[in-house]
Amino acid sequence: MPALVLASSSPYRRELLQRLRHPFTWSAPAVDETPHPHEDADSLVRRLAEAKARALAQRYPDHLIIGSDQVALLGNQILGKPGGFARAKSQLLAASGGSVTFLTGLALLNTATGNCQVDCVPFTVHFRELDEAQISRYLESERPYDCAGSFKAEGLGVSLFRATEGEDATSLVGLPLIRLVHMLNSQGIEIP
Repeated sequence: MPALVLASSSPYRRELLQRLRHPFTWSAPAVDETPHPHEDADSLVRRLAEAKARALAQRYPDHLIIGSDQVALLGNQILGKPGGFARAKSQLLAASGGSVTFLTGLALLNTATGNCQVDCVPFTVHFRELDEAQISRYLESERPYDCAGSFKAEGLGVSLFRATEGEDATSLVGLPLIRLVHMLNSQGIEIP
């Protein structure tokens, strides 16, 4: 049975993958995440998820490598990781009363066979009407500056929501476990 590798430095993705109770290692891939000209968000996350998995292929022969990438969309605008308070506040003010759709690209590369499964899993967050004071309190409390969309759904960020919509809530955190289990099962890894 091939060993499992997570092609990510994200502590959030590692935490999610631990839920499956299957041993894995992780390594950060070196991938240029710049979108190609005229590339839509779905194509971008699929391409980057696969590129991350393939970036580790030579180092991990006879392994299953998981690649994942995510973008948050407000309308047609891609929201990146805010990096700081001001940009996070601006993103949440723009999302107030509206919806942000997260597209999570997922790839599972079998380096022994070259087979690579790739998918994109959408998940939408519908925000409550938020005022500047609520947003500031949230940001000062949780400091989600390394999270696309400027919130942590697994934490206090859930208090900003009116509703969520999608097949796999784990995709919101960055690793769609339901789809991943299906991919792993197809490669002979039985979970549970």
